[in-house]
Amino acid sequence: MTRPLLLRVGRNAGKSTITVIAEDISGNNGYVELCFQARKLDDKDVFSKSDPFLELFRVNEDGSEQLVYRTEVVKNNLNPVWEPFKVSLSSLCSCEEKRPLKCLIWDYDSRGKHDFIGEFATTFEEMQRAFQENQAHWDCVNAKYKQKKRHYKNSGVVILADLKFYRVYSFLDYILGGCQIHFTVAIDFTASNGDPRNSCSLHYINPFQPNEYLQALLAVGEICQDYDSDKRFSALGFGARIPPKFEVSHDFAINFNPEDDECEGIQGVVEAYQNCLPRVQLYGPTNVAPIISKVARMAAAEEHSGEASQYYILLILTDGVVTDMADTREAIVRASHLPMSIIIVGVGNADFTDMQVLDGDDGVLRSPRGEPALRDIVQFVPFRELKNASPAALAKCVLAEVPKQVVEYYSHRGLPPRGTSARAGEASLASTHEDTGAGRATRSPSHTTQQPRGP
Repeated sequence: MTRPLLLRVGRNAGKSTITVIAEDISGNNGYVELCFQARKLDDKDVFSKSDPFLELFRVNEDGSEQLVYRTEVVKNNLNPVWEPFKVSLSSLCSCEEKRPLKCLIWDYDSRGKHDFIGEFATTFEEMQRAFQENQAHWDCVNAKYKQKKRHYKNSGVVILADLKFYRVYSFLDYILGGCQIHFTVAIDFTASNGDPRNSCSLHYINPFQPNEYLQALLAVGEICQDYDSDKRFSALGFGARIPPKFEVSHDFAINFNPEDDECEGIQGVVEAYQNCLPRVQLYGPTNVAPIISKVARMAAAEEHSGEASQYYILLILTDGVVTDMADTREAIVRASHLPMSIIIVGVGNADFTDMQVLDGDDGVLRSPRGEPALRDIVQFVPFRELKNASPAALAKCVLAEVPKQVVEYYSHRGLPPRGTSARAGEASLASTHEDTGAGRATRSPSHTTQQPRGP
């Protein structure tokens, strides 16, 4: 699609246009690390040697060329070694290993009129094969010289000194590999929710319609249970005085069975909640850290398995007034190192400022000691804004960050989905190139580098 570029007043910006090319990409979701060097490039300068840089282009389906990467300039050097660079497979070749690629070598000119040294064509498929066979070198050819000079061979040789391919796994890859998502529901039973016998209470048991907690639990839980294979939820409560001694507890099983706190599906959690509410006394304070730490202990045990087999999600339903903010921040920072995510659903119309701080979207969450979270594991959802949303909209909001968080954790640990190669995500094509001198070389300290402007 090509459109003219317009000025703010609506007139055409001269003859300028913008072209958008769209391609359907499917295939390997990974990235490549490449390192190029060259030997005996043509000297384009009179009083010094060439200042070469390399450009890598992808050839599109319509024959147009798309710049994939431009290296830095290596000053005054006919045998340059360019810095390694990483590029996604979709950018490099649209995930088609047979897609044509072009490599152009230029001699840098500060005025932007760079001198063409030469080029060669290849594919990512050919790169991999040549690299494995220690033959990853191409003649750098200037077509004009080849046409004019009888004995012309090349304007230098370009060498692929290193090639590594990294497989990037998706959330679906981990789920299909057998990773189980274990959900724990934690419900706020503190007095700030109001007396359950009062119709203004967030915990009011209305025989005709579910209260705010039940609405949130049913709406969010129905979404979450699709990711839990056995459909069994650990269901916990916090902030209430519980029988038989009516002491305050911040992590009690709402089915009152500490040996097995799991319920059958969301409906089982709903029934346990309805049975629990008349038997407890809403109290306080609103301490969230004990629940986070309890789930974190289960996640820590899973961490030692060395497999992508169990990931824990803690779903906290609360009215939003957190008492132990410092301890909660500390618990979240510790949990950020574990296979665990936290979804906080704010129920009612309270001030949720504290919860938005825990979300970490506006910056890295830190513990009171200043230690940063390894990754953002908290997603905050104000239920009042989504009460009337469609199930799809609610699902998108509630689970927006979970897939990314799962992938981030296992990628950081270097753990691939179960059943795949033990070499976590990296398919490294490493070898040395003795006959072409293509081993990893170092740049002489006297050679300065800079980024070129486009030719």
